[in-house]
Amino acid sequence: MKTAVIYARYSSDSQTEQSIDGQLRVCNEYAKTHDIVVVKTYIDRAMTGTNDRRPDFRRMIADSARKEWDYVLVYKFDRFSRNKYETAIHKKTLRDNGVKVVSAMENIPDTPEGIILESLIEGMNQYYSAELAQKVRRGMKESRIKGFYTGGPIAFGYRIENHRIVIDEAKAEIVRFIFKQYAEGVMVKDIIAKLTAKGILRNGKPFPENTIYNILKKEKYAGVYTCRGEVYDNLYPRIVPSDIFEIVQRKVKENKYGSRSVAVTYLLRKKVKCGYCGKHIFAECGTAKNGEVIRYYKCSGRKNGTGCRKEQIRKELLEKYVIENIQEHLSKPETLNYIAEGLLAVQERHIKENTALTAIQAEIRQTETAVSNIMAAIEQGGTSPTVMKRMRELELRIAELQKQEAIEKANSAIQLSKEQIIQYYKEGLNRQPLALVNYFVKEIVLYDDRMVIHYNTPQPISPDESQGFSFFIGNCKMPYHVQNSTALRFKDFELTMLIG
Repeated sequence: MKTAVIYARYSSDSQTEQSIDGQLRVCNEYAKTHDIVVVKTYIDRAMTGTNDRRPDFRRMIADSARKEWDYVLVYKFDRFSRNKYETAIHKKTLRDNGVKVVSAMENIPDTPEGIILESLIEGMNQYYSAELAQKVRRGMKESRIKGFYTGGPIAFGYRIENHRIVIDEAKAEIVRFIFKQYAEGVMVKDIIAKLTAKGILRNGKPFPENTIYNILKKEKYAGVYTCRGEVYDNLYPRIVPSDIFEIVQRKVKENKYGSRSVAVTYLLRKKVKCGYCGKHIFAECGTAKNGEVIRYYKCSGRKNGTGCRKEQIRKELLEKYVIENIQEHLSKPETLNYIAEGLLAVQERHIKENTALTAIQAEIRQTETAVSNIMAAIEQGGTSPTVMKRMRELELRIAELQKQEAIEKANSAIQLSKEQIIQYYKEGLNRQPLALVNYFVKEIVLYDDRMVIHYNTPQPISPDESQGFSFFIGNCKMPYHVQNSTALRFKDFELTMLIG
């Protein structure tokens, strides 16, 4: 008597055990009709037939090497596989082990014609599978274009409502907090500590670092979703403002987080020098006895053994003093007026000294002179094809130059008012700390008991202001003396960076 195993499979979660039950019933009836004894059953649930990455299928192929049964019974050949190349490979393995694949629903005769018919059925199965996948992808794409949710995991901060993705406002506030903190230079571990202090947990525990990193990298929070190379802006509502999202993405790229070591931004790098030996003060870090990483600024003269005794200072403490000082000065009306008036003067000078416009106008005059000379020659009877060709070239060049002249004049006509400049600097109070330092600080001279901050200024300071002014910053033990620089003017490209 012949023996067999039954292999049954269904493709997706939308199908159920009823599909398996139906396949088993038909196969058992076929075995009974043909006097075949079923000795075992192999079943794969929610597994595609387009590949052989199916646990029970692989187990069945391996078990066939024991040569304990004669047939593999399937409901139809597409249950065995929808890939004709893998079908051929696995059928060859089974044949070598003395096993034949039999379809209970597809009557294939054991003849040369039957071989052709079986091959045709297998090819049609693969074609059907590929066509179905194409239709599904096309349908899902249309749904995405219309803004409908098409399945898959939902990003933290969203939920599904009426087949659309909407903002879960309670969680979205957490996402905004994470992005804002990271954009301001707060480290991930400190963001987690702040969330935990607020009682905001993830599954009852503090947020894992990897979860924060993944949130920071998701473009969905900027309202963008990419699938199969297609970009959709109507699926995920924006949670994070574009300016903050872009700042975070730049930091993501710079810090390369997710690796073992996360880059740390030293806000005052290349800005600080020692007040005693004049050498640069650079970033350093060490580890305390309790394992805490300590970051600080240290004089290169002391490290290199040149005799300087300048004490090192904690990174957080020094940066806090500098940022608070910048913010304090920017909040004073007299400082804002001083900066605005200086930039207005720079802007006026830039417009008057527009070298691009001057060069264009000079070339226009030269070209017009050349045209006049040609016209004079023509009037005296000096015409030729070459002369006329040159005439047309010069006329076209004049037209092009006049377009460029109009553009330059239009650009020069766009002038910022004093109120616009002041507004820009007021908004600068809310900018990320690194931008504040880069824009406003020229140099910091650091002593053990004080520091002198030289600011970028748009014009020379009047004599009565050149000595600066002193005040206490924060609650530090030593007074810090702060003065404005009298040496530096804003260059034209700096003007563009600041008000552009």
